[in-house]
Amino acid sequence: MALIPQLLSVFSFAQKIPYGKNQAVGKYYDIRGIKLYVEEYGHGEPLLMIHGNGGDMSAFSENVPYFSKKYRVILVDSRSQGKSVDTNPAITFEQMADDFAALLDAMHIPRAYVLGWSDGGINAILMAIRHPGKVLKFASTGANITPDASSFADPAGWANSKKYYEQNKNKKWRTAAEKNAWKMFMLDWEQPNIKLTELHKIKCPAYIIAGEHDVIADKHTRLIQANIPGSKLWIVKGSGHGTLIEKAAEFNKRVDAFFEGK
Repeated sequence: MALIPQLLSVFSFAQKIPYGKNQAVGKYYDIRGIKLYVEEYGHGEPLLMIHGNGGDMSAFSENVPYFSKKYRVILVDSRSQGKSVDTNPAITFEQMADDFAALLDAMHIPRAYVLGWSDGGINAILMAIRHPGKVLKFASTGANITPDASSFADPAGWANSKKYYEQNKNKKWRTAAEKNAWKMFMLDWEQPNIKLTELHKIKCPAYIIAGEHDVIADKHTRLIQANIPGSKLWIVKGSGHGTLIEKAAEFNKRVDAFFEGK
């Protein structure tokens, strides 16, 4: 989703394991011209977790302890975020989805469960479209498939994003951090652009999730779910965009049950 400053919610929570900074398990993989930073926890069927725009793998701090008891949890910092540096001037969701498929190849993992949040939810959807053989099942929370105002619940938030774009579109960014931040803003301002006909191609089981008070419009979430054959929908009562954090206990159990086919 468009994770520009006006829409970004910051969640803070204590974590016993410093996910994203755990040198004991952290490792880099050479993937498609860049190095993706990865940490693994637990054993069992592989479960790839993909974070949102501007974040890193620590977004799943409330989920890893639960899932790592029965899954091989694979945390990854998406390109241009966290410790996965990419100096290229532009980025696409398709590019990232291809990154994750290539990462599974590099790890000698034929197929995995996928859990994606926000932009990571978009990546999960695109993995199922572009690399169907790699995805056993996926759960996507807080995702959108178009970048226009109709995708978002708050018209004022989208208007603020437009204002931010207009004010900065001709600005010459100086530092690497500024350039990267603008690149990530532009990712969500211009993308994704996933057609409904592409959703129709998804064959694996899908769980489409959003918060009752999500930044993504309820009708947009329902549109996504309605166009993925056989998919399930969950609107998380009392939650905003951060379903996996705000309602972590319920989220973990229900997503796990979905993966198990219950």
